[in-house]
Amino acid sequence: QVQLVESGGGLVQAGDSLRLSCTASGDMFAKYTVAWFRQSPGKMREFVAAISYKSSLYYDDSARGRFTVSREDAKNMVYLQMNNLKREDTGVYYCAARVAFSARYSTVGVYDYWGQGTQVTVSS
Repeated sequence: QVQLVESGGGLVQAGDSLRLSCTASGDMFAKYTVAWFRQSPGKMREFVAAISYKSSLYYDDSARGRFTVSREDAKNMVYLQMNNLKREDTGVYYCAARVAFSARYSTVGVYDYWGQGTQVTVSS
């Protein structure tokens, strides 16, 4: 069982940076794949980035080159560094986790654990 708590969201201007954190409680966190999803008003929750338990990295095209996902298993932490933010990055960001890895890593349904979300608002 894993509990996830996101933090680090806020109101920023286009071009700014933010670092989101996902803090996990529970054992064996190093065996989990963790992903970040974003949900904007009126839209479905969409994949942003993921880091596998082997630290392989995966990005949506909208995030690649601007966002970096990383993990510190000793601290049970996963981060999402977001640079050059755009208005379309606005939304509630959720971290999600599952044991091991799934080739369907960008799909909401493969994750068993979710945080409560943190709001990111990018103004122009």
